Amino acid sequence: MPHAVILDAESLGPKIDLTAIKETVSHLEVFQQSSTDQALERLANADIAIVNKVVLDANTLQQLPKLRLICVLATGLNNIDLETAKAQNIEVKNVAAYGTASVSQHTLMLMLALANRLPLYQRDAAAGEWQRSTFFCLQDHPTLQLAGKHLVMVGQGELGSEVARLAEAFGMRVTFAARPGNEANDQRASLDDLLPDADVISLHCPLSDATKHLINSERLANAKPSLLLVNCARGGVIDELAALEALRSGKLGGLGVDVLPAEPPKDGHPLLDALSEPLNLIVTPHNAWITPEARQNIVALTAKNIIEWKSA
Repeated sequence: MPHAVILDAESLGPKIDLTAIKETVSHLEVFQQSSTDQALERLANADIAIVNKVVLDANTLQQLPKLRLICVLATGLNNIDLETAKAQNIEVKNVAAYGTASVSQHTLMLMLALANRLPLYQRDAAAGEWQRSTFFCLQDHPTLQLAGKHLVMVGQGELGSEVARLAEAFGMRVTFAARPGNEANDQRASLDDLLPDADVISLHCPLSDATKHLINSERLANAKPSLLLVNCARGGVIDELAALEALRSGKLGGLGVDVLPAEPPKDGHPLLDALSEPLNLIVTPHNAWITPEARQNIVALTAKNIIEWKSA
């Protein structure tokens, strides 16, 4: 039975049961947080490293001759030096689709809140506008009925497909755009062709050279000024500054993001500053995935990865 070490268990959040992983190993050491320097010491006797965001670089991996498996508690592998891991005969396994229900729910929440101008009406209610109204309701910010509207999706994986299913339940017409950078070999219409008719765009694609600033000032200029834009993918898939400028100038109907280019945004970000402005803007702190069910599913899938590795 292998010896395993979790380097950053705190990333899983509170009240998560690690029993499924414990049952697959001889001993499980749990550290709430670790730096890369601490990782070297803590993994010295480990067969398995279980990590979320701790960087395991070439220098670290080369000093861990006993290590044979790295289990990443997430989908992205950018914090692992994969070439060195391969050279050291260390297998790397991640988890995918653990939070489909959680993230799709969050995506629809952003879409619904923007469509109903929730940030603006919440602001008005807090400022006493309703109390001072001469009528029984406030109607200063026209809302958008989603039924019959055109939702353009970028990304048709498990998550994108689930968001589309939920949107169709609201009566939306859903179209998936061709994969960015592969339009010539894709039978689906390109984002540029779909953009002028889109009422809502939802992004569910990875960040790559082809998707960096996929939504930029040029594309926003070709969209309806009432367009709602939702990004639960990766920061940088949209040009946040261009989107904010369009929102401020009335050339974008609403913007909801769960991701920013640098996380946590220790140096701040213009979108966070803009939350104090009267805009149809929502910024959530990369927490679309954090339902207890999704976080517990990460543990189950990681345990499965260890079992499959032992059986290979």
